[in-house]
Amino acid sequence: MTTVLHTGIGELVTNDPAQGDGSRLGVLTDAALVVEDGSVVWVGERRAAPAADERRDLGGSAVVPGFVDSHAHLVFAGDRAEEFAARMSGQPYAAGGIATTVAATRQAGDATLAHGLARLAREMRRGGITTFECKSGYGLSVEHEARSLAVAAKLTPETTFLGAHVVPPEYRGRREEYVELVTGPMLAACAPLARWVDVFCDRGAFDVDEARTVLEAGMAAGLVPRLHAGQLEPGPGIRLAVELGAASVDHCTYTTDADVEALAAGTTVATLLPGVEFSTRSPWPDARRLLDAGVTVALATDCNPGTSYTSSMAFCIALAVRDMGFTPAEALWSATAGGAAALRRTDVGRLTPGHRADFAVLDAPSYLHLAYRPGVPLVSEVVTGTQHAS
Repeated sequence: MTTVLHTGIGELVTNDPAQGDGSRLGVLTDAALVVEDGSVVWVGERRAAPAADERRDLGGSAVVPGFVDSHAHLVFAGDRAEEFAARMSGQPYAAGGIATTVAATRQAGDATLAHGLARLAREMRRGGITTFECKSGYGLSVEHEARSLAVAAKLTPETTFLGAHVVPPEYRGRREEYVELVTGPMLAACAPLARWVDVFCDRGAFDVDEARTVLEAGMAAGLVPRLHAGQLEPGPGIRLAVELGAASVDHCTYTTDADVEALAAGTTVATLLPGVEFSTRSPWPDARRLLDAGVTVALATDCNPGTSYTSSMAFCIALAVRDMGFTPAEALWSATAGGAAALRRTDVGRLTPGHRADFAVLDAPSYLHLAYRPGVPLVSEVVTGTQHAS
């Protein structure tokens, strides 16, 4: 098998505290790494690099692990630009806007949905995201939820069944019937196409009892739970996620002392989505409180047409540092290793032997520039396994 030596790395973030400066990021300077068959087989100082079949000099650039986006809604049609403009004029966000995207998605053909997903996946890749999760949730019928997952599964193994996004208009006033549909025929059609099951547990969506019913049904069908909770107001959803051993609970804009204590004592990752707060002018989550309590925190884009239409993890890192109390190092870790933890992946999010060779080359001397130069497209090259893209 061919080995490739990537050398001339001014700063290499490994996310391995045993490397380099001994920090959580495991930063090496004047570094190199060797890739074989899509995996990292060696990292260290450039002067100690072993021989390899091929050699690539990165000219002093910084290299970071590929971003892991653990929360995205990428299968949809249409957009909600007018809704965004209304919010910027003072209209508050409400969960009901999802119905607009549901109507457009149901009317769109499979080719339209696949084209839109591929476009967003390319954007993510150009911005350094090498692993992404993708939810259904804009079909809200057996047919349309299943086809959304079928489209998503062609581009990522991290597919999430989100039939319990909101109650669709045709079931208004018949919530129990819709929950029965989600946990019955819809789950049966979607479980073979998904790894995860998710619920939007918040005001205007599903209450905690409904969320429990859906998640437990999904778990019985072999899916692993995750949960939207605490976006619009405090509630019991975060603690439900911890109780059920969910991989992650996402948003966490509103957290109580009991929520933070539960997260700190459990294994559930708190995934924060700064693009949502930016796009809805909502309060910022108290990330410092979570981090100081020892909670594992991830950052994700929540790319969707209504509340966070961004595919840029670098933008989310900058927001997290500027407005949510993260240090630059904490934000980068949360966007890489934290995202991997939220997806229960042990093969991505780090650059150490045995991990996938997924990384981003920055047109900058340090990872600090991701927050220091917000809005600048600093990712000059992305490597995923053995594939390179500029």
